Parts: sequence; C-alpha cells; structure tokens
Amino acid sequence: MGERFVVVPVDGGGVVTGEREHTDAVVSDPAPDSGGGGGTVEEKEAGEDSVFEPNDPNNVVPILEYNREPNKYGDGVPKENSPFINNTDNDKGNNYDGTNMALFEEEMDSNPMVSSLLNKLANYTNLTQGAQEHEEADDDDGPKKKTVKSPQMGTFMGVYLPCLQNILGVILFLRLTWIVGTAGILESLAIVGLCCSCTMLTAISMSAIATNGVVPAGGSYYMISRSLGPEFGGAVGLCFYLGTTFAGSMYILGTIEILLTYIVPKAAIFVAEKKEDEVDALLNNMRVYGTCCLALMAIVVFVGVKYVNKLALVFLACVILSILAIYAGVIKTIFEPPDFPLCMLGNRTLQNHNFDKCLKTEVIDNLTVTTDLWSLFCDGPELNATCNEYFVSNNVTLVQGIPGLTSGAISANMWSEYGPLGMLVEDKKLLSLGGSDPAQDIYLPYVVNDITTFFTLLVGIYFPSVTGIMAGSNRSGDLRDAQKSIPIGTILAIVTTSVIYVTCVVLFGACIEGVLLRDKFGDSVKGNLVIGTLSWPSPWVIVIGSFFSCCGAGLQSLTGAPRLLQAIARDGIVPFLQVFGHGKANGEPTWALLLTAGICEIGILIASLDAVAPILSMFFLMCYLFVNLACAVQTLLRTPNWRPRFKYYHWALSFLGMSLCLALMFISSWYYAIVAMAIAGCIYKYIEYRGAEKEWGDGIRGLSLNAARYALIRLEEAPPHTKNWRPQLLVLLNLDSDQSVKHPRLLSFTTQLKAGKGLTIVGNVLEGTYLTKETEAKKAEQNIKAAMAAEKTKGFCHVVVSSNLRDGISHLIQSAGLGGMKHNSVLMAWPGTWRQSNDQQSWKSFIETVRETTAAHQALLVAKNVDSLPTNQDRLGEGTIDVWWVVHDGGMLMLLPFLLRQHKVWKKCKMRIFTVAQMDDNSIQMKKDLQMFLYHLRLNAEVEVVEMHDNDISAFTYEKTLVMEQRSQMLKQMQLSKTEREREAQLIHDRNTASHAAMNDKAETGPERVHMTWTKDKLFTERTRNRECNANVAMRDLFNMKPEWESLNQSNVRRMHTAVKLNEVVVNKSQGAHLVLLNMPGPPRNRGGDENYMEFLEVLLEGLNRVLLVRGGGREVITIYS
Repeated sequence: MGERFVVVPVDGGGVVTGEREHTDAVVSDPAPDSGGGGGTVEEKEAGEDSVFEPNDPNNVVPILEYNREPNKYGDGVPKENSPFINNTDNDKGNNYDGTNMALFEEEMDSNPMVSSLLNKLANYTNLTQGAQEHEEADDDDGPKKKTVKSPQMGTFMGVYLPCLQNILGVILFLRLTWIVGTAGILESLAIVGLCCSCTMLTAISMSAIATNGVVPAGGSYYMISRSLGPEFGGAVGLCFYLGTTFAGSMYILGTIEILLTYIVPKAAIFVAEKKEDEVDALLNNMRVYGTCCLALMAIVVFVGVKYVNKLALVFLACVILSILAIYAGVIKTIFEPPDFPLCMLGNRTLQNHNFDKCLKTEVIDNLTVTTDLWSLFCDGPELNATCNEYFVSNNVTLVQGIPGLTSGAISANMWSEYGPLGMLVEDKKLLSLGGSDPAQDIYLPYVVNDITTFFTLLVGIYFPSVTGIMAGSNRSGDLRDAQKSIPIGTILAIVTTSVIYVTCVVLFGACIEGVLLRDKFGDSVKGNLVIGTLSWPSPWVIVIGSFFSCCGAGLQSLTGAPRLLQAIARDGIVPFLQVFGHGKANGEPTWALLLTAGICEIGILIASLDAVAPILSMFFLMCYLFVNLACAVQTLLRTPNWRPRFKYYHWALSFLGMSLCLALMFISSWYYAIVAMAIAGCIYKYIEYRGAEKEWGDGIRGLSLNAARYALIRLEEAPPHTKNWRPQLLVLLNLDSDQSVKHPRLLSFTTQLKAGKGLTIVGNVLEGTYLTKETEAKKAEQNIKAAMAAEKTKGFCHVVVSSNLRDGISHLIQSAGLGGMKHNSVLMAWPGTWRQSNDQQSWKSFIETVRETTAAHQALLVAKNVDSLPTNQDRLGEGTIDVWWVVHDGGMLMLLPFLLRQHKVWKKCKMRIFTVAQMDDNSIQMKKDLQMFLYHLRLNAEVEVVEMHDNDISAFTYEKTLVMEQRSQMLKQMQLSKTEREREAQLIHDRNTASHAAMNDKAETGPERVHMTWTKDKLFTERTRNRECNANVAMRDLFNMKPEWESLNQSNVRRMHTAVKLNEVVVNKSQGAHLVLLNMPGPPRNRGGDENYMEFLEVLLEGLNRVLLVRGGGREVITIYS
C-alpha cells in the first residue's frame, strides 16, 4: 500500500474546520476498475495541483495529513519535451514508498518509481483529432479537466472505409474511361500498376512508422516531422497541405464538370456560339460555378464540421453504389448490351447533340429530304447545296457504343492512340475516303482531342486517384488500437482499390468501343457520362453518385487541410505561419480555413481538371517520398527506439518506394516536379534559418551522427596531406568574474582566419570542482556560444572545470576534439598584464602552454593587443600584412596571411615578407630565391631582405638585462607582500624609463650611436654611475642586498641583444602595418629563466600594435606541388 499526504483545511487554531471536509479529504480506496478517478473534488485538487483552495482563505490554512492510499497520480498525456522520467510535477509529496525505497529517495524528484510510470502509461489516452498535439498539452489546465472519451473505432470503420472513400473518386468516374481509350489496356495497366505499387510501398513504410509508438492526431505530418526532423517535417507537411488543398480544387472542378456537362447543361452562363470557343466557354463556366461552390463549401465547413462528418457515410455509400452499378452493367452486357449507338462519318466520330438521326437524307412520303446532320455539313437543306468534301465522299454508319463483354472489343482497345490537340477521334477499322482539311474540320461537329495526349501526362492525371492512403493514419486519434488498425486497414484498402482499378481497366476495354472511350465528355452519346452508359440500371446512378462523391471529397479536403496547417503552425517551426494556429473558441482553425480557400481558388481559376491533377500529384508524391525515406533511414540506422510492431517492412522496399515516387514526379511533369522540390527546398532552408529549435529525436539527426562517425573513422586512418592542411583551431578564451568573454575580438579574428572552414573549438577553464562549478560552467558555455553567434564563429564550445588553470589548459590541449577532428593549432591572447599581476600563475601557465603545444606538435598563435584587431564589420583599406620570416617552422607564416586575405576584412591588404640576412649571407641571392619560392607557392607578396650586422652589444641591452635579472632575483629571494611588490615593480619601471631616456639623450647629442665593448670593470663603473644618477637610496636600503652583477648571465645578455635588435628592425619597417606576423622563439629548457623569457618577448614586441606570434607545429603546412 502506498503512502501519500492529503491537504486538509484547518482554522487558525490548528483545528480541522469540519468533519465534512475531513471526510471528503481522506477517502478510502476507490473501486479497482475506477482507474484512480473515483475520489472527490478535494482529492483531485490535492492530486493535481497540491493546493487546496478553501472558500474563505482568511479562516483556514492548509496542512498535510498522512494517508496510506495508492498512488493515483497519472497526468494522462505524456509530453515529448518532458518525458516520463522528468514528468513529476504532480508527484511532489508522493516520492517513495515508505522505507523500502529510502535508498533512492533523493532521486525521486527526477526519477519516478516504476509504479508511477506504469500508472501513467495505463491512464494514457489519445487526444481527440483536431486538438493540440500531445507534447503541447500542458498539465496546468486546472483541476476540473474534461474527461477524454476513449476512442472506440476499429479497423473497418476507422481505417478501411475512410481510405476507400478517399482513394476512389473523381478520376475513376470522369477520366478512367478516357485514359483506357487513349493509352490502351496494356499501358493503362502499366499506369495503374506503377501508381498502385507506389502507394503500396508507401503504405508499408507508413505502417512501420505508425506502429513504432503511439501516433497522436496529426497523421502523416506528425510521422514525417518526428522521423526526419522539423526542417523536413515542415517542408513536407506544407507540401502535403498544398496537395490536400489542390485536391479540394480538383474535387470541386469535378463536381462542376458533372453538374454542367451531364446534369444541367443549360445552366451554363457562358455559351459558345462557335465550336472553337467551346473549350474557353466551359473553362469560364467552371471558374464561376467553382468559385460559388467553394464559397458554399467553406461556409459549411466554418459553420460546423460535425455536419461534414455525419454526411461522410452518405458520400461513401454513393461511391460504393456507383461501383456496384458499374459491375452490374458489365455483367448485363453479356446478355443484353445497352443501346448507345455512335454516328460515324467515314471513320470519324460525330457529336450528336444537334441531330437525332444518323442519316444524310431520309424518305418521307416518297420524298427525299435532308436531315439535321446534312445542315451541319452543307450550306443549306437543299439536296443541291454545297457540302463538305469529306461529307460527300463518305457514308454515315451507326456503330454500337457498348458492344458488350463478349464482343471481342478488347483486342481493338489493347494499344494506345495518342495524338495532338485537335486530333480527330477515328475508328481505324472503318473505311474512309478523302483527306482531312484541318482548317475546315475545327468548325464541324467531330469529336476531337481537347488536349495533347502522351503517356506521362496520363500518369500525372491518373495518380490523384490512388492518393488518400493517409486517411487512416490521419484518424489515429479516434482508433481503438491504431498500431493494429492502421497497417491492416490501409493495406487492405489499397489492395481493394487496386483490384477495382485493374478490373475496371480491363472491363472498360472489353465492353466499350474505342472511339467512345476516347470521347472524354460523351459528346457522341448525347452528352452522357461515358462510364454511365455502361452502368445498370441507369446512367443516372453513376452521375448522381459521382456528383455526391466529389462533393463529399471536396468538403473533406476543406476540413482536413486547415487542420493540417493548424498543426504545423502550432508546432512553431515556421514563424510566419503562427497566426494560422489560432481559431474559434472550440479550436476550429478559422484563419487556416481562409488561407485554404484562397489557395483552393487558385486551382479553380486554372479551371481544367487535367491541369490541376498533376499539380496535386507532385505534392502527394513528395509527401510519399519522404515517408519512404523516413522508414529507410530509421531502418538502416537501427536506432534503439525503432521497434515497429508491423514487421513486414524492409529498407530496400522503402528505398524502392522512394525511387518510384521520384520517378513518377518527373514522369508526370518534370517542370512541376522541379517547382515542387524548389518550394520544399525553400521551406526547408527557411525553417533551418529562422525556425524554432526543436528536438524530436528525428532520423536525420541520427543519420548525421552516423555520417560523422564514419567520416571520423576515415579521417583517423592517416594524418592529412600537406595540401589538405589548414589550421584547426583551439581558441583559449578568458572570461571575467561574470563569466563573460573578455576578448570577443579573438573570436572575430578566428572567424576571419577560418571563414567557416575546418574545425574551431573555443575552450575555457574554470578553477574548482565540477560539483561546485556546474552552474558557472553552464553559464560560461552559454555566454561563449552567444559570443560565437555574435561574431559569426562556427564551431564548438568546450568548458573544462579543473582544480587549477594549468591542468585545465593541459586537458584541453590533450583531449579537445574527437578522432581525426582534433585541433592542430592553438590560438590565445598575449597576457598583457603579466607584469602587474600578483599571481605568477598567469605567465607561468602561458609558458607551460607554449611548451605543451610544442610537445604535442601543435602550432601556436599568440595575438598581442587583441582588442585592437578589426571586427567582422570593419573593412581595412590599403595596407599591408607583414611577415617576418626569421626561422622556418613549416610555412605557417606564409599560409596565415593567405587565409586571412580570403576574408572581406583583409581582402585589400597586401602581403609583405621580410627575412633576416646575417653577415655571411648573400642578401641579393636570398631575395631571388625567396621570390622564386613564393612564385612556386602561388603567393603574391613583396619580398625584402633585412641585413642584421653583428654589432657590439649596446649599453641599452645590458641595462635591460640588468634590470630584468635584478627583478627576477628579488622576486625569487624575497617573499614580498602585495603592497611592497607593487612599489618595487613601479620603482624598477621608473628606473628603466629614466635609464632609457638617458641613453636616448646621449645618442641624440653624439654624432652617431656609440657601440661599446664591455669588460667587467667598465660594466661595474657604468652600473655604479647609473645607479648614483637614477637609483633611490631608500630603495637600496629597502632591498638590503647586493646582486652579483659580476656574474651576469651572458646567455641572457645575448638573448636580450637579439630581441632589442630585431625589435628595432621590425618597428622601423612595419610600424604602420595592419598586422605583423613574427616567429615566436621557444621558452628556455631551464625553467628557472621563465620570467626572463617573458621579458624577451615584451622587448621583441615593444612599439608594435597588432602582432601575431606564430610557432609552428613541427610539420610542413604548405607545399609547392599540386
């Protein structure tokens, strides 16, 4: 038995406010079949909101009363963004069962007990169709939730019949006979086979997806978006929406065509006076009546969808009765074929609207008189009137339009009869004399092709007749067992309709004369519907049945499409569609209905059923293509969550279905296919660029992961060739106390150097332990990512928490990256305040980083004055990037300026390369060799060789070395307090400045700079003089020590000499450059001289603004070979 706390109201004195409340609050266990819902209102409030709201809050306060009662906290609807494991909003106070689970009590907030989880699963119910998707259904709707009615529809009523109704429709009644006559039985069977195979393969893939977990209301859009991600889901969802909307247009056009052509032809507003204007008149009538019909249907849908759903069974009955009437008529033709004679002139079929008798003349009272047919081909009714030449040369004959099943017509209808616009419908078996005169024939009452016909066109026109297979999955919220019903019902419906289509193709070809089959509008049988002439007991059964069928299908399209758009809008993946997520108070999508009606009107203005059909074919085919792709991707990836109950699928079938969909798109209409794919592509990129971030556990993410894993494994097989080498950067950022980025310009420089190519890892180290610094680490990561987005740096962020800065940087250098995608270069800022810092760790960490990158064979880039680097919005004008190539360390110095100049910030800068020649070098030959080297490297740069003579070491160099060693020794031998160290540093800085000024004065007064050769005596004398002139006596007393100046380290003197001389040359040549790249000397092997190394670098960089110190990784990074 579980334990729980129940909130009971008490008054201010701690007394229960009444026996009534106490009795209501603490109840006995409900009946076992109550599902945990048998408590009172107070109990439910306690269970759902954990807050009791008494009538008078001033008099009563809530307390907790202990109650041993089973857990009945099931929120009913699982949220995708808050799965069961975290969905504990309603489980507070009911965390663990007594002392049995005490070991886990601290984790119950995030990991609920298994009993709680199973209870939620047991209480799970689908949302009703048209409501919000389940992951957006919140639990805070208040205590008085409406009970969701349990769905009760089975396979037959819920899936099979809706699919049957959606698949069978307008094309079967209005175009299938014409397709059979034009393409012939064999090619018609090929068309039906192609299209039905496509939908069957798609149904298999759809069944696998639909049975892989609970599919809430949302159908195909939900399945695709959750399987392929928001980008594909949004793109395909909108394509499916457009397809459904244009399907509404097609059904409305079919309705109007039946109305105006077969039911009330006299209702036409536009009447053609000439035969050649008949097509235009028909299209204009379709536009006017179609618009009125659309408006009427939209009003019906707006007023109440429930009426549409109630009429669905009536419309379905019309479809089934019409098909039964066709089969009955076929059987009847065996015994008694219906009498529908065709009037043929020669071998040409005539429209018999304006004559009753198929005769040129007839004898009445022994007088030969002309008939109405004569008047159509002659100038007048007289026997001697001038008549059409073909009319005179050929006889008129009557041919039975429906010879019957046993007549042998099947052999004549086996082959295709394609032709251009205006081609006469002829019976090749009949005799024909004389040629045709196209100029005259268009004015005569012949039956002709109204469009140019060819195989691929017919595929596009026929394909909408096999769409509708998603009807079952769209109703998944209403099914008792969707995972069982959807596969069985959908596949059975496709098999049934495929059998109907195949038998209809064969029976039409066997029963009906070929010329009547090719007569699209039944003009040769007095305007009867061709398929109606075959039916029994009357053609009107088919006419009325098809009329109501088209009406119902149109209404259902106008009902379904707005809901699909509303689902997409409420997902929030397409920002500009969010307005269409709103609707009436009951959730009806008003704005989406208006947009749907507007798009539907576009299809109606096209006015031709044959032109609209290929458009919606494209959108449906694209939807089916991605259903197959989703199944294939999930199957191949073998994702752990891919466990469909439907087992009869295979990735090869899905791939075949996808290929067939793509082929049918281009077979039907290659230009429509390109337009549909372009629309889907634009939506995809828009969602990728502007859409909300959604994580739905989609297959594309898994596919990316698999592709990345494969590529990483391939990368690790061998190091990259020199031709493929580019700097893969680890950027070491510094953060301030608020975890904000100190030097965002370092990220700007990274962007300019990388231009989005290769790998960039931005790293930072926090000191401490991860348990105490977890929040700060996450905040730092967010701030770094925000800075990267602001500076357009494409890469990854890596924040490490370590016990000290030194180890953290070492961990980053060693472990950042994965497999072959590891950094090969480290970029960091120069520690500009190392002299003023109280903590020696700043510059010691810097030097250790230099050593570690060298040991790891990684290049090192150190930017000085990083805050003066240009931003991504700056455009540097004419200027130079100066490279000082002192030592060769792999060619990094050559490659970096080239990469920088690819970016628009540095595009106008020229590259200059300086190299240093010693006394023994031939500087002229060096310049020629360097120019030739750059020519082979395909780099454009100015070359200059700078000569550095072996001058004597200057007094200034000795002075700098002396001050440096003095400071170093003092810091080592004395543990100065913070205040004393600051004073000492300031005094040394003052002395240094005064000494430098004295030397400059000396240089200015003399005719030229004097270079002195030093001995120990001279050094001692010079030192004493300078100290007497500049040093403070108090300072000397404070130190109370005498360094051994006589044992001055000559190695330090030489190094300082190099730094001073090189700095003079660089400042002289490159002080105005936009950027100076310089070889970075390595740190000393003896760690005792680390601070001296920092001083050498400071002297080397003195007087320069933007400097990038470069240290190679020990391998060639640039080559002259192709």
